[in-house]
Amino acid sequence: MYGCEAWTISKQIQNKLEATEMWFLGRMLRIPWTTKKTNERVLNEANKRRSLVRIIRKRQATFLGHVMRR
Repeated sequence: MYGCEAWTISKQIQNKLEATEMWFLGRMLRIPWTTKKTNERVLNEANKRRSLVRIIRKRQATFLGHVMRR
């Protein structure tokens, strides 16, 4: 996520980020990719919510605050 403050997040990139986040969760829970589980079931098993895009947006807002103060 280094430099994420300067990223432009389109809908396509957001979808890829969310897919990557789900892939990471599946790997951490040792769920084979051939298993037919929905994203919601994986999130419930991990007791998590989607957070990667929210974290990036928060960092971007913080960075914008720093830029505006200059």
